[in-house]
This record gives sequence, C-alpha cells and structure tokens, in this order.
Amino acid sequence: MKFGCHISIRNGYFGCAKKALNIGAQAFQYFPKNPRSLKIKVFDRHDAESCAKFCAENQLVSIAHTSYPANLSSDYPKSKHVVESILNDLDISQACGSIGVVVHFGTFKGEDPLEGYKRMIETLNQICEKWDGDSLILLENNAGKSGQMGTTIEELAKIRQLVDYPEHIGFCLDTCHAYASGLWNGDNWNEVVKKGKTLGYFEHLKAVHLNNSMYKSGSKRDRHANINSGYIKEKQIKAFMESPVIKHLPMILETPAQENYTHKDEIAYLKALIHDNR
Repeated sequence: MKFGCHISIRNGYFGCAKKALNIGAQAFQYFPKNPRSLKIKVFDRHDAESCAKFCAENQLVSIAHTSYPANLSSDYPKSKHVVESILNDLDISQACGSIGVVVHFGTFKGEDPLEGYKRMIETLNQICEKWDGDSLILLENNAGKSGQMGTTIEELAKIRQLVDYPEHIGFCLDTCHAYASGLWNGDNWNEVVKKGKTLGYFEHLKAVHLNNSMYKSGSKRDRHANINSGYIKEKQIKAFMESPVIKHLPMILETPAQENYTHKDEIAYLKALIHDNR
C-alpha cells in the first residue's frame, strides 16, 4: 500500500518529493501554487521535471490539489479564472509526473440546485476542451458543509458521464468527507462499494484522502482528525484500507501534525496497522 501525506512546496517540487521519501512515504500531495489564490503561477519546469524523474526512480506517486477558491460552480467572470487556474495546475501536475489535480465538487447557494450542476459541467467542459495532457481532474466528494452538492456517489459518477471529455475526469475519495456527509457510517462500506461498482465510480477512483473525523457520521462538519483519534474506529479504517477497490490506491493524510506526532509517525502507524493481524 502507498501511504503518504500533504507536503509543502516551500523547497520546490523536487524538494517536496525528496521530503516524502525521507519520511517513509510512498505517495504525497502538494499545492502546485498558493492555495488561497487563483493567480497563474509561472513555475520552474526543470524543478518539476526533476520531481517527476525522482518519483519514477523511487516508485513514489503524487497528486496535486487545486486552490481553495476554485469552485467549479462559480458564475462568470470568476469561472473564467477558475478555468485558467485549473489548467495551470494541470500543467504543473503533468510536469511533476503526478496522477492528477484534486478539485472539490462544486458548491452552489442559489435557489435552483440544477444551475449549480450546469455551471459545473460547463466549467469542466471548458477546461477539458483545452487540456490534452495525461494528468487528470480528480473530483473530490464534499462533506455537506456548504450544502448537499457532491455528497453522493451518484452525483460524482453522473457529472463524469455528462461532461464532453470524461477521459480527463477521475475521482479522489475523502474519508472524512464521506463520513461527515453520511455516505459512509463506518459500518456500511460493503454497501458503498456495491453502489460504486454499479455506477462505475471505482474504476475511475485514482486516490484517497485518508482522514478521520472529529465529528459523528452525518454531522456535515469537515474537521479532520488523526487516524487513531477520531470517530471512525481503527478496525473500520483498517477494513476500508484493505478493501480490494482501495488497497492499490495512494492514500494521502491531510491530518493534523505536531512536534510529538508527525506525519512520519502517522505513516509508520498505518504501516504497522496493516501488518497487525488482529
């Protein structure tokens, strides 16, 4: 299994990959640019290509994560900036040899929810029409904090089906979001898998955000907890990770890190948990 965590690009993309290997990770996630801005980044392509080469030599896999303001259901003129920003992220992701760029499912607060889905499909079509690389857009499920959009497998699968270029779309499953939304309650994973297989979701699932939850299932509260300290029980996390539709995927921690419990410690904990036969 490929465990990893989110890592800063403070020392460049190549430096990010080296740090991942240094802490015992087999996978990592990074922000291609400032996570709070849609501003286009002119990046060091040599640094990105060095990252890709290093990852290939060391069997590391990576995913990028787009900026937080990139709402796929934005209206014009913001949607224009979202399109340009995500294309910039895809370009960086491609240069770094990453699987793709995680993008949150759209959120919409208007009266007609169908308008939110229409905007999202239009934005994705504009991005995909201009993109010809291998790096994918990885749609991430929502926790329900900003409304019900993006909290079900049906929505994720349907959006991919409706866009003009589905070959550019994959998925990233966030366990905290799935738990917070009520999609997964810790005990119904087999039901989730059955539904996901029927809808064609798992054949396009490319990565996992492995997070516990500070709040109960169905709370709609998106607060990540360390794997060993949230509401999702250890045995439930272990069963999830060992699921045939999950165990081959990169699993990325987006959990709190402190001096006395780093991501290196948490990755070691996950590796021990998988080898625990209890």
